[in-house]
Amino acid sequence: MTTQPSVARQMLGDFAPKLVELTDDVLFGDVWERPGLSKRDRSLITVTALVALYRTDQMTFHMQRAIENGVTQDELIEAITHLAFYAGWPNAMTAMTAAKDLFGAR
Repeated sequence: MTTQPSVARQMLGDFAPKLVELTDDVLFGDVWERPGLSKRDRSLITVTALVALYRTDQMTFHMQRAIENGVTQDELIEAITHLAFYAGWPNAMTAMTAAKDLFGAR
């Protein structure tokens, strides 16, 4: 059975193979598979951390993953709105723009 290379492997496989290995095997292969939280909850936590820390490069990927893991569009919008008061208005506005672009493309 042939599987498609991960996003990390496609982007950085030749340049940073160890980082890709850790991303695929440890982060997504172990941490994301732990039974203590659902993937849905992990996605919501990850998106909120990215918004709060203004990590815009990873935001769209993880918002899409959150949708795939069962977080609704309304829940993402509500989480971002809530974060405006705790993580800063510019962070929330940037995240909301990314979410609007993502949902507009769907």
